[in-house]
Amino acid sequence: MSSELTIYSDLLVGIKNRVRQGQIKAYVAVNTELLATYWDIGKMIHERQQAEGWGKGVIPRLAIDLKNELSEVKGFSVRNIQFMIQFYTEYQSITISPLPVSELENTENSITKLSVSQLDTIENLIVQPPVAQLEIIDIQLFNKITWSHHLILMQKIKDLPTRYWYMQQVVEQGWSRDTLVAQIKSNVHERQGTLVHNFDATLPDIHSQWAKSVFKDPYIFDFTTLATEFSERELEVELTKNVEKFLVELGAGFAFVGRQYKLEVSDKDVYLDLLFYHLKTRCFIVIDLKKGDFLPEYAGKMNFYCSAVDDLLKHETDQPTVGLILCQGKDKVFAEYTLRGMTKPIGISEYELTRILPEQFKGSLPSVEEIEEKLNEMGV
Repeated sequence: MSSELTIYSDLLVGIKNRVRQGQIKAYVAVNTELLATYWDIGKMIHERQQAEGWGKGVIPRLAIDLKNELSEVKGFSVRNIQFMIQFYTEYQSITISPLPVSELENTENSITKLSVSQLDTIENLIVQPPVAQLEIIDIQLFNKITWSHHLILMQKIKDLPTRYWYMQQVVEQGWSRDTLVAQIKSNVHERQGTLVHNFDATLPDIHSQWAKSVFKDPYIFDFTTLATEFSERELEVELTKNVEKFLVELGAGFAFVGRQYKLEVSDKDVYLDLLFYHLKTRCFIVIDLKKGDFLPEYAGKMNFYCSAVDDLLKHETDQPTVGLILCQGKDKVFAEYTLRGMTKPIGISEYELTRILPEQFKGSLPSVEEIEEKLNEMGV
């Protein structure tokens, strides 16, 4: 009986894998053709506008006629046609073509490791960029950005190298459209890898590069609902209550292990504020939350925490434990001097509960009192 169950289980797995392969091939082919179609349409309209001197007035007419002639086909609104033209003009040196069989097979192998929800993020499109653009756009990376992600990037990021950086993050971090918009709004590209650290002196080169690229400064916790006055424990509770949003801010690969994680060191109980594990790099990350400015004694305490985790939790195949101290403020030089004597890899970052409004905009927005007065006038 056990043998029959094993055989049946193998059959079931084989059938599921085959169905999955078929779904992936169909998914890739459809989206490849979609991108190629939109690029070609943008090219056709743009070139005709240039040749005939047509203005933007032709676009509403096209939208109406295409809707009448191709009523079963969606995606030909005025706005979307304008995006097709923009897509072509911004990437007009790129020739989009169907995926060759070998590329499709490689794509299939990489996508089979993703969950169904992640397929919404990874659409595989093949393009042929000119040599001049290779420094900016990696062919394989560009192919993995969905049409809707491309639209967001074209609208919100005009600088091509910055846009390319966000493409990398979409693919590597698995960002949804909403997450991409939120990360752009928070200027995450300016916050990545800017923390004070001693990674170069305490980690192997490859792991040091990873640590410097993955940690941010500052971290934005605008999803919390804390009052102006709050305790470290209240912040800790808020972050764990919103752990999914916290994990998005931390980045891909972080797994939450526990809050107030208990360790026994020499018959004494030690509690870690937050403990994470990075699945790709295979290391523990200890996060210590502090209210107010950074103080040197925080680093000594974190050095102790990392030593304890390395001895008590770390597997022999794991990388060294990394400590991250999050505080509301820090003197950079002060923090750098503090880390010089530490033997464990430690980073020091700030956190913000909300983004501070730029000074030039403060006077143009109504105050709370003005809003309340207006609501009273309206009888609300």
